[in-house]
Amino acid sequence: MEADAALSTAWAQCAASWSVVPFDALRPEWKVLAVDGVNLLDRAADLAGYPLRVGVGLHGPADAVDAAGRALAVQGAWRVTNRDPARMTVLAMTGVTALARVTARRMDEVDVTYPAGDILPVLEQADILHVSNEVSFSPDCQPDYRWTSMSFCARASYFDLLTHIGVDVVELTGNHLNDYGTAGLDYSLGLFEAAGMGVFGGGRNLEAARAPWRTEHNGNTFAFVGCNPVGPPNAYATADRPGAAPCDYGALRQQIGALAGEVDVVVVTQQYWEFDHANPTPQQVEDFSSLARAGADIVSGSQAHQPQGLAFVEGRFVHYGLGNLFFDQMQAVNLREMFIDLHVIYEGRHISTALFTGMLEDFARPRPMTPDERRDFLGRLFDAPPLCAAQ
Repeated sequence: MEADAALSTAWAQCAASWSVVPFDALRPEWKVLAVDGVNLLDRAADLAGYPLRVGVGLHGPADAVDAAGRALAVQGAWRVTNRDPARMTVLAMTGVTALARVTARRMDEVDVTYPAGDILPVLEQADILHVSNEVSFSPDCQPDYRWTSMSFCARASYFDLLTHIGVDVVELTGNHLNDYGTAGLDYSLGLFEAAGMGVFGGGRNLEAARAPWRTEHNGNTFAFVGCNPVGPPNAYATADRPGAAPCDYGALRQQIGALAGEVDVVVVTQQYWEFDHANPTPQQVEDFSSLARAGADIVSGSQAHQPQGLAFVEGRFVHYGLGNLFFDQMQAVNLREMFIDLHVIYEGRHISTALFTGMLEDFARPRPMTPDERRDFLGRLFDAPPLCAAQ
């Protein structure tokens, strides 16, 4: 079939459809499969025996080859490879980080890096690692270990967990940022700045909270923005008080449209209303989809303790909720389940997403799911909403 028909045809046969496409023609709607143990999304992959690699070259008299090569290069028709690891970026997006309650207790009893022990190799794959840190650090914090507590602070020493896992950018849309006043958030912002971490979705005042964080890696440019439509009011930034950015969807869509013309990849996150079901609500679908239609390449829900499903909107990736990264909710399996979305950017385009799936243990420490757990989990989440029907 024609190359531009392959994707729509594959989705129409969603239950069982395999295709072979060029690496630089990948789109996030494709699931990249390893072949003979070689995964092309792994920059360190040894391609020597990869069966779908095709060599292209020129053969003939040296002067003719040189002339033809120069002409093709001028036309933009000649490249050494269509898979250059030096043009690839891996962005890891995560869900809730709340270093409080029983998670805090386990960090105090064992070690502040204890929560990351079983998933550190996954996090280390990222060139840009995002966390949504919902609880401010404070040198005066005395954590309340009760799992029923709803007023949170994090010891200053817990910040070492973020540096240990290599965080690059911190989302500050959380509704617990100012549980003990604004001093903790102001202190936390100083820690992030000193560590060279970017921040977005919150800041020292409303203007800073709504400002995008921009970065570049391997020639790929990014902008991150986020907001909180839920509150509570004391969590919000004002003209002269630190906090999270409240959502103004009209202004946010305009900002996204402008950023889409300035950078390669626009990432938008929300600290949305929390639900105890995997399916997004109709209003949630509309609010997330509108941001994708405005030009956001990746729209991610940072609020969900219960992981939620995902969708593609005009070819853009939307994940309604990723679940907890570091938090203590062990009371139900659906609260223990979690995603880390590993987005691959190549030559300025979002080309693929690998879904890491984990299971929380010991009130603090996620681990990789077993194959059976993953099969069950993804089977449920891919029906929330049904991906095939949506296409």
